[in-house]
Amino acid sequence: MLIGYARVSTHDQNLTLQHQALTAAGCQKTFDDTISGTRTDRPGLTKALEQLRPGDTFVVWKLDRLGRTVKNLITFTEQLHHDGVGFRSLTDQIDTTTPAGRFFFHVMASLALMERELTIERTQAGLAAARQAGRLPGRKRIMTDSKIASAKQLLATGTPPATVAHNLGVSIPTLYRWLPASDR
Repeated sequence: MLIGYARVSTHDQNLTLQHQALTAAGCQKTFDDTISGTRTDRPGLTKALEQLRPGDTFVVWKLDRLGRTVKNLITFTEQLHHDGVGFRSLTDQIDTTTPAGRFFFHVMASLALMERELTIERTQAGLAAARQAGRLPGRKRIMTDSKIASAKQLLATGTPPATVAHNLGVSIPTLYRWLPASDR
């Protein structure tokens, strides 16, 4: 039996395209969720997995509907394989019910993992180069040295912290973060 699973992240998105593709692929049952892929508690996915029996095939429209990380996808498909259940991704044209399909899935997963690691490596190299050039990554500091000095002066004269924060264009928590109670 082919059992399908469809997922969208928000209520604004539509499941129709995925349902049509899963039905056209021959899925006798289809389960769905309207929930972020990062969430682990997906009731539709849980129901779909409960329906699977050895010899069945679990079908998704696209790999990213199932999980976000390569590690999770591999763990998920290995568990299916261990349970005697095949896996198909329609748009990615992956079918683990065949030896070639399992091989292709692992090659693609390995390539995706390598690309992720290369991206991390390039990002770290870029950040290191920026630091060497004297640039700091991230947003510019909102509390400059002159703002800190002004804030200390205003607070010392009894100006309420809310007024000081408003005058400097920062939030009260930002003011307190830069001027701990011990410095006031």
